[in-house]
Amino acid sequence: MDDEPLEQWVERREERRPARGERRLAPLGDQERGAHVDSHAPRVIQEWDGHQWVPVGVAEDFTTAAQEAGGDAPTRAGRVPLPSFGKLPLAPEPWRPTEVFRRPDST
Repeated sequence: MDDEPLEQWVERREERRPARGERRLAPLGDQERGAHVDSHAPRVIQEWDGHQWVPVGVAEDFTTAAQEAGGDAPTRAGRVPLPSFGKLPLAPEPWRPTEVFRRPDST
């Protein structure tokens, strides 16, 4: 098994973690939903304190919450690791039967 050294794993983990003071929006309620779903519902504004997301305020709707949270979206999107397409496996060969199958005579 090819294990990754712990130092490299810690570096990758720290690159993905939010920066202290970064804010995000979450809908109020029990469900995690996208911003486009019920955009007029109230949102909570959460801030990363280095260990967890802490609520810092509530906004009336998504637009107001987005203005309060600031423009952190591009920095968050830059931390998302994308797959490198050169490392994908090759497509398998199509399956072909090993014997020739013939329809029985219907006469």
